[in-house]
Amino acid sequence: MTLVAQNAPNFVTQAILKNGNIVNNFNFKKETKNKLVVLFFWPMDFTFVCPTEIVVFNQMYNEFKKRNTKIIGVSRDSVFVHQAWQNIKIENGGIGKLKYTLVSDVKGEIQESYGVAHPELGIALRASFLIDINGVVKHQVVNDLPLGRNIKEMIRMIDAVTYHEKYGEVCPVNWKKGEKTIHPSQDGLIKYYQNK
Repeated sequence: MTLVAQNAPNFVTQAILKNGNIVNNFNFKKETKNKLVVLFFWPMDFTFVCPTEIVVFNQMYNEFKKRNTKIIGVSRDSVFVHQAWQNIKIENGGIGKLKYTLVSDVKGEIQESYGVAHPELGIALRASFLIDINGVVKHQVVNDLPLGRNIKEMIRMIDAVTYHEKYGEVCPVNWKKGEKTIHPSQDGLIKYYQNK
């Protein structure tokens, strides 16, 4: 299921916040109002590829913060399992203390609403969504369970969305912040190629 160009589904669920507090009524839309959001799903806590991603999101937290972007992670584990995993040091297989929110999708309703449930296992695929300040999905990528995602690519996409929304120009293949963009017209494309 593709959600790009559609409103991101809302949800209210239990979550463990960055300060370690557990809340029972984390409202996704209210908590992300007027912010860009990276919403990412992983299959299960206490696994192998998942902690590498969660830890790198945490290590790159300031890059997301300076882009006014909130990070929210989702799996089917309970908030208490999330909490236990955070209480284990990274070098011992845990994820350590995080600077962003992890939510619990015990019933699998969130992963179903985002269309990222594994067809046989009932857990989430390795999915990421970039949602703009209006709640519209701008980018999504879904990997099979053994394949870790590229966190730096999400930063690149945030920069592209932000640039497009500010200037109206479009971002060509492999574009990075500071590189040339294209005025969305035939003349703009020609000028882009002539000035490469």
